[in-house]
Amino acid sequence: MSEGVEWALHSCVNLAWSGPDRAVSAARLAAWHDLPAAYLNKQLQALARAGILTSSPGPRGGFRLARPLAAVSLMDVVAAVEGPEEAFRCAEIRRQGPGAGEPAAEGADAADAADCAIAHAMTRAELAWRKALAAQDLDEIRQQAERQAPEAPQRLRAWLAAQ
Repeated sequence: MSEGVEWALHSCVNLAWSGPDRAVSAARLAAWHDLPAAYLNKQLQALARAGILTSSPGPRGGFRLARPLAAVSLMDVVAAVEGPEEAFRCAEIRRQGPGAGEPAAEGADAADAADCAIAHAMTRAELAWRKALAAQDLDEIRQQAERQAPEAPQRLRAWLAAQ
């Protein structure tokens, strides 16, 4: 998973802390964590395309949350930034080289012989990972962040107001 996912998740929480009436530019969001603005902007645009953020152009424009954090799962953000493709893609290397074409084990039916054990295990793991991400929303993350750093929302708002 790319670092863009982390940046997008933090940006969503920071936008919640900034308040619903404030649009924040990609450059300002990037400066808060000393990130490259152009790359963060790509992540924010992906979130906007997914309906997680809205963007408005112009000198007072920027990004806002399109819906409450409680309505955005971690999986929503991951899918917006990384795309819907599976993390593991079986290339069927078992069918290449000298080991290709080995007969199925005795008693295995044709369907079992066609399934790659590694691809099957990776698919199960990915489904569990996706379910776990889908089960946690960004408001839970915001709450935990505020427990760990209660001053963080006010610090961000003060920093944004001073600029």
